[in-house]
Amino acid sequence: MKLSDVFKSRGEFDLTSGDIGLPLFYLSLPIVITNLLQTAYNLADTFWIGQYSTEALAAISFAFPMVFLIISLGMGLAVAGSILVAQFTGADETEEAEYAASQTVGYAAIASVLVGAVAYVFVGDVLDLLGASPDVLTLATAYMEIISLGIFFMFGFLVFVSLMRGYGDTITPMLVMLGSVVLNIVLDPLLIFGWGPFPQWGIEGAAIATVFSRGLALVVGLWIMLSGRRGVRIRPKDVVPDLAYGRKLVRIGVPASVEGTGQAVAINLLMFIVGTFATPVVAAFGIGVRVFSVVFLPAIAVARGVETMAGQNIGAGKPDRAALAAGVAARTTFVVLTAAGVVTWLFADPLVGLFTNDTQVIEVGSTFLRYVAPSFGFIGIMRSYNGAFRGAGRTLTAAAVAVTMLGGIRLPIAWFASRIMGPPGIWMSFLISNVVGAVMAYLWFRRGTWRSGEPGGQNVSPVADEPADD
Repeated sequence: MKLSDVFKSRGEFDLTSGDIGLPLFYLSLPIVITNLLQTAYNLADTFWIGQYSTEALAAISFAFPMVFLIISLGMGLAVAGSILVAQFTGADETEEAEYAASQTVGYAAIASVLVGAVAYVFVGDVLDLLGASPDVLTLATAYMEIISLGIFFMFGFLVFVSLMRGYGDTITPMLVMLGSVVLNIVLDPLLIFGWGPFPQWGIEGAAIATVFSRGLALVVGLWIMLSGRRGVRIRPKDVVPDLAYGRKLVRIGVPASVEGTGQAVAINLLMFIVGTFATPVVAAFGIGVRVFSVVFLPAIAVARGVETMAGQNIGAGKPDRAALAAGVAARTTFVVLTAAGVVTWLFADPLVGLFTNDTQVIEVGSTFLRYVAPSFGFIGIMRSYNGAFRGAGRTLTAAAVAVTMLGGIRLPIAWFASRIMGPPGIWMSFLISNVVGAVMAYLWFRRGTWRSGEPGGQNVSPVADEPADD
């Protein structure tokens, strides 16, 4: 089979007419691989740092949720830019799509500098508040200070991926990510252990490798968008922030930021609960979350594909087709992730053993995986419908579903159940919240209120009015 038979460019399929399944597949497959490669950053760090020391492994268990929180604070801009580009592309308004992309880049640059500066100043205090032990706190703070200084590069590449996806090009970001990940994997052991001419930087070496690799990826991404050779084009004169357009980005992006930030805050509060237990539990939790980040890649990718398909079809005045795409995605990801849950349950011990030789960590981590594995399929349902909400501009609806699932269900159960059952109470909170979140998203979608007030075709500027979120 030729590579071109698997990966098709945007010009080879139409997201607004014809079949649903194949275009969604061709759109989502590169996103799966892109997200897999992105996860490889974290997996490479987890693997090599796990070989370095258990304390360092516990440190990045605290650090990774913090990275997610920092990125989430500005993620709304990337989501807003992707939605606008998708809807303008579906409405066949190329100049508006390019202007939306350019404005997104300008505002994202400002936001990333501000967020990075604040994070650098306060990250140590936050990690201390989360309950990291003194040895772990020192390591986690050193890692996060370097990441904070590199947020501009990390967030900039996220914006590049989002804008290209909104246009319908998911192949180019995949290829750029591939080169960046290869570089990161090569640098990780060199900088962590001090191989060859490099000094031994330990956990800080992992952070330097990640920031440098993302920085190079951002340079390539900006060159691609400025040249206009692939995907959506940005123009330097349009990057200068337009306050009127900024309000539009904020209107759509703030709920998306609330969704991401709410998830990140919930994860960090969950880390506070986990941190009340011994270091092996913290390390096992970090490994389990990394495993989930790989398993859930199909759901995340298909949800992003649905977001693009829904956005372009809403822009083209075809909400029924957007709804059909969400339904196909939900059924497909439920089946795929349920099968992945069976595999994870059967092979939990060797999966955790990939990251550590500590028998106690393996025992706790495998129990964590077996508790959560039966609920994997429900994550696919929730993410698919949330992707449709976002594509329709209903970012507040998507935020309400996600934040309620985490803050209203998972956290309270984790806290009270862990006081009674110990760590298994935390694991149970994942199982229950995943199922309830899927039911909630499905019922909300079935109400059909997300369709009301959507843009009505090519003669209406997509997302021109205030979104009437539920």
